[in-house]
Amino acid sequence: MKYTTIIGLEVHIEPNTKSKMFCGCPQNHFGAKPNSQTCPICLGLPGALPIANKEAINKVIKLGLALGSTISAKSKFYRKHYFYPDLAKSFQTSQKDNPLCVGGSLLGKAINHIHLEEDAGKLIHQNNISLVDFNRCGCALIELVTAPVFHSTSEVLAFTKELQLIARYLDISGADMEKGTMRLEANISLLLLGSEPVTGSEPVMLPDYKVELKNINSFRFLEKAIEAEIKRQELELSQGRKIKQETRGYDENTKLTFSQRSKEDSQDYRYFPEPDIPPIEIQESRIQELESSLPELPQQKREGFEKQYNLSKEYIEILVSDLTRANYFEKACKLNKNYKLIADLMINKKLDEKYLEPAGLVKKIIELTKTDFIPASDVEQGIREVLSENPDVITSYKNGKGQVIGFLIGQVQKKLSGKGDPKLISAKLLEALHG
Repeated sequence: MKYTTIIGLEVHIEPNTKSKMFCGCPQNHFGAKPNSQTCPICLGLPGALPIANKEAINKVIKLGLALGSTISAKSKFYRKHYFYPDLAKSFQTSQKDNPLCVGGSLLGKAINHIHLEEDAGKLIHQNNISLVDFNRCGCALIELVTAPVFHSTSEVLAFTKELQLIARYLDISGADMEKGTMRLEANISLLLLGSEPVTGSEPVMLPDYKVELKNINSFRFLEKAIEAEIKRQELELSQGRKIKQETRGYDENTKLTFSQRSKEDSQDYRYFPEPDIPPIEIQESRIQELESSLPELPQQKREGFEKQYNLSKEYIEILVSDLTRANYFEKACKLNKNYKLIADLMINKKLDEKYLEPAGLVKKIIELTKTDFIPASDVEQGIREVLSENPDVITSYKNGKGQVIGFLIGQVQKKLSGKGDPKLISAKLLEALHG
């Protein structure tokens, strides 16, 4: 039996703010001593009052604007109740109704919403015991939720890689999956082909279940996990079994997904408005200010590089995928018009790593392309010798065979050991032939 794969994504990005979402503890927890960056607020101790991080809100709005979202004039936080050993408060401060950003799209794929919440801590399993590090607890976390509009792993990878690149261009996050500042979750279900009509990129009726693959921290891992889960669901459905709605993980050793827990519905979280944080009002002037600060985005830069510098798509993609290199290339091109050579020396020779400033690379290009031509008098002497040695070629030229001019230029260059100015040779040669 053939199935249509239905995938929706939840992408978590830690913004690069100085402090956590609701307190003054450092946001950057990578490599810090366990439980060294906590306070009564992020640990949820009695009487501690949270204050929303303005910079985190600004960064979410910038991402929403870049993706074409509508920015909510009013937004609010909720308490989302569930127990995790690495969530000190036993509830998460998140958003439900009126998220900060609604709608939008990327690579033609619809975005449901983008909201802010706080992160949980981290469990460390070793020697048959589990330890808890609360440093990440309370960190600001952006969550982007797509519509269930992906039908292949390649579409998912293209979307998530482009989103990572946009986050870096906007300077809202390093979105480094190895450091955990970008994490992926995929909701997967299968629809029997032909059982329901499909309109556009989204089925009219979704399957009555979805399986969530949790906390994926690399693109390679994402690809393998999705493919493994699709195969598992195909096997289950082909044998007439109903797929359970649950959260699953992926085991790199067995190349299989495994059950973690049953998947909760919204009512299981017992949402209610956060009483300690007042609703947030976003002024139109603030939205306009943030919109005016948006930089050129990756797709705009790709189009500009193709139009202005006439580079191949392969070169463009390599340069655009690293904002530092893209900016370096543009600065170098303002100093020298040999665009393709600049790109080639950066990509194939990695000279941008050797010359930290574009001016150094441009100086090297001038050295590589500089030619010391011999004097005009030597060129004229060379032309006279070539013409005297090839009278039959001169006759052919005068009989209308203009293509022999290339042969004569080559003979002059040979006599001059390649040190003649090609433009001068051509001009003087024509002058002698018509003199």
